[in-house]
Amino acid sequence: MPGRHITDQQVRLYMNARLTRPQTNAAAMAGISVATGRRIERDPRPPSARKEARQYRTHVDPLEGLWETVVVPMLEAAPGLRPVTVLGELDRRHPDRVTPAIRRTLERRVRAWKGLHGPDREVMFPQTHSPGRMGISDFTYMGKLGVCVAGVPLDHRLYHFALVYSGFEHGEVVLGGESYTALATGLSQALTILGGTPHEHRSDSLTAAFRNLCIDDAQDLTRRFAALAAHYGMVPTRNNRGVAHENGAIESRHGHLKDRIAQALLLRGSSDFTCLDDYRTFVSGVIADHNRRHAGKIDIERAHLRALPPTPAATWDEASVRVTSSSGFSFRHAFYTVPSRLIGHRLHLHVHDERIEAFLGAALVVTLPRGRAPAKTAGRTTTHVVDYRHVIGSLRAEPGALAGLSYRDALWPRPAYRRAWDALSTVRSARDAGRTMVGLLALAHDQGVEADLAVALAAILDAGGLPGLADLRARFMPASATLPLVHVEMPGAGSYDRLLSATAMELAA
Repeated sequence: MPGRHITDQQVRLYMNARLTRPQTNAAAMAGISVATGRRIERDPRPPSARKEARQYRTHVDPLEGLWETVVVPMLEAAPGLRPVTVLGELDRRHPDRVTPAIRRTLERRVRAWKGLHGPDREVMFPQTHSPGRMGISDFTYMGKLGVCVAGVPLDHRLYHFALVYSGFEHGEVVLGGESYTALATGLSQALTILGGTPHEHRSDSLTAAFRNLCIDDAQDLTRRFAALAAHYGMVPTRNNRGVAHENGAIESRHGHLKDRIAQALLLRGSSDFTCLDDYRTFVSGVIADHNRRHAGKIDIERAHLRALPPTPAATWDEASVRVTSSSGFSFRHAFYTVPSRLIGHRLHLHVHDERIEAFLGAALVVTLPRGRAPAKTAGRTTTHVVDYRHVIGSLRAEPGALAGLSYRDALWPRPAYRRAWDALSTVRSARDAGRTMVGLLALAHDQGVEADLAVALAAILDAGGLPGLADLRARFMPASATLPLVHVEMPGAGSYDRLLSATAMELAA
């Protein structure tokens, strides 16, 4: 074509076609003119073989006088210097020589110099993995997906486990940080689903992952994880601190898993979930679809896994607390209420990632949701995990304490109760508002109508009214029934003699 240079491929195509076709057809097949075809036949060398190396420059070298005298000595003294750093130094020393056009030239020259004279670089060694040999796990941050639960953004992580050979994956939604309980729970769940354990488990350096711990706690954490791995018969290994690519088999999977979840959210049409369990089910479904696609290799790997131990692993932290006169205890910047009968007792806690189990001796007395302070205020504020049922008996006797109660805002079981308090405290005295709200909580507790009462409160408030305790009691408390009058006629003593005589005659017969 006019104005366009022919390529080596066009020359080869033309010459091959000329073996069986006329010149016109061969030129058309190669996309060239007949005249170009004649020139090719006169000199069949490809264009690349005809070019001669140019022995002169077509542009002025922007680094002339600077490369050998300034830049090369800098690189020899510090081979790790980046081109942008060198450019900044040149601008400082020779401001009259540095122009925007010099950067690309400098980058190209530095790259070529490092290829010829630079230090050896770190080599990545590809590995061949055998089935059943290695499992890997790590945490990955999921906040950028924009997931919401009941309209509230969910700041969370995902514990991610995978088998290197087959690609089996398991994920657990983690609300707190990277804790031992989250790691141990997620790993135990993954191995239970697999039905076996790999020979080796690799993770990030624990002391790096949990860098907020003191030295003693970090060492204790490492010992506990070693004990967990020993329980499952796995050899624990870890990559070097700060070298994430050594655990690259899981790092790359993080991105793929988050991409699959993001795509599934797009197909779903919404990233808002009614409750946390719905989101957990959604994530489990995405991972299950991935595992189904790798079912063949997963079945092969299962045959090489070691058997699970007969007893489950201890995946919780332990602590001991004393229940105060406030009918609660404080643990890790959170205050928890418990039944008031436990005041003065010392409870032994099993601290899981999402719940706390409290034992009195060997008896489980209460299970509480795990409380955590917001991430930006963790360690500076106290979170309250309150169940009004634990304290309603004492509040009923002392309703005036409600107004100044330190955890009052956490006491309300549903939003409608909070709205009722706000409305009542606006127009009534704190004492009267407290009596009404304590009465409503007692009504919800005694009659088991917490949800129905919340619906009634919301309807009253939406209509612009205020809840009346007497009306709501009449509505939700069963009406007292009048007992019927029962007349009991006592038989005479002589009737017993006749009964005994009849019985004796039956026995004689």
